[in-house]
Amino acid sequence: MWNWRTSSTSRAVSSRASRTAAPPGDPEGPGVLPPLDFSSIVLPFYTQALLKLGLLSEPGGPEPEVNMDLARRLIDILTLLKDRTKGNLSSEEEKSLDSCLQQLRMAYLQKSKVIAI
Repeated sequence: MWNWRTSSTSRAVSSRASRTAAPPGDPEGPGVLPPLDFSSIVLPFYTQALLKLGLLSEPGGPEPEVNMDLARRLIDILTLLKDRTKGNLSSEEEKSLDSCLQQLRMAYLQKSKVIAI
């Protein structure tokens, strides 16, 4: 069975990450990559959902475009991820995912009520 932890691709990605990571205490260093962990999967979907709910915008940018259908789809993707990873996450990862989903669901419901009025 193929094991991603021991594959040559995994070692190459790990090697590149260690070469491009900034030394400790240098958060502004060139080529800084965040560590690869479960939040690397969750946070992009979470952030995009916040954008589509109109709750997050680019500083100095235009007013965010609200797209409730896409926000719902992103929440559904995170829910699917939660269902498919059940029993395989650390307690911290599970709490983080649950927190993201709870925040997004509440924001979605609040935004839905505002649009319906």
